[in-house]
Amino acid sequence: MDFILIAVAVLGAIGLIAALVLYVCSKKFAVYEDPRIAQVTEQLPGANCGGCGFAGCGGLADALVKGADAGSIDGLKCPVGGAEVMGKVADLLGMAIANGEPMVAVVRCNGTCEMRPKIAEYSGLRTCAAMNSCGAGETACGFGCLGCGDCVAACQFDAIHMNPETGLPEVDEEKCTSCGACVKACPRHIIELRKKGPKGRRVFVSCVNKDKGPVAMKACKAACIGCGKCEKECNFGAITIEGNVSYIDFNKCRICRKCVSVCPTKAIHDVNFPTPAPAPKPKEAAAPKAEAPKAEAPKAAPAPKAEAAAPAAAEKNVEPEVKKEEKA
Repeated sequence: MDFILIAVAVLGAIGLIAALVLYVCSKKFAVYEDPRIAQVTEQLPGANCGGCGFAGCGGLADALVKGADAGSIDGLKCPVGGAEVMGKVADLLGMAIANGEPMVAVVRCNGTCEMRPKIAEYSGLRTCAAMNSCGAGETACGFGCLGCGDCVAACQFDAIHMNPETGLPEVDEEKCTSCGACVKACPRHIIELRKKGPKGRRVFVSCVNKDKGPVAMKACKAACIGCGKCEKECNFGAITIEGNVSYIDFNKCRICRKCVSVCPTKAIHDVNFPTPAPAPKPKEAAAPKAEAPKAEAPKAAPAPKAEAAAPAAAEKNVEPEVKKEEKA
């Protein structure tokens, strides 16, 4: 019995000493965490998508609190929560935040199955990363979409899908949160985050092919050939040509769409613009009206001929002669 009591006492003493040691260590090596970090984390959507540039929502919350202490949270934003969530976070931290323009993912490739036919067949791991590491892929274009759907797998919001007819990914603007996951997943960098634009209207070059014009056209009929017509047409300096391909700066573009009409390969796309009304048909020239026949004025009666007047005059001359004979 004594051994049991001694064992219990010894174990209790060891536990007490260990507890004291842990308590002292926790106080001495404690790391202070601002309670505002937990409050900000509660306001964030909790998607942990990494679109903000941090590993998760906790990292963004920590950066926001530190930025507030430094006096500015500019450049920090949650693409999933958008302006509404960032407004709540700014109010919580007592900061003012500029309302940024909404962004959306844009697929800059128009190499459909019709425009960019296959010249080879890939047999292997069906991912864009694996196919890209093997070479140009199944078409002659070494810059365009590979069509395996790595961007679809990376999207946590079901905002991008592959179109089986074109073989290209399509973005659902209503679901896209501009988190940038699809941008990071694309090995050829054909997906870009651009400003959504007023009423969702925007203009962009749907090509990233940097080959020279003839080579690019041979690989894809819808490729940009770097001819420079769009650059000359733009009055706002929004279009530049680098590496044989045009690029439209969405911060300078005024969506006048003049560049769209001059592009010879239709590589520049305009999105969500109203369909122009068909041009009115030219009016046909009216047939000349037939002139109504003019009513003829009644002809005047012909004047009596001089011959008719002669007998009357002869009668007048005869009468006096007859009277003279009677007197005789």
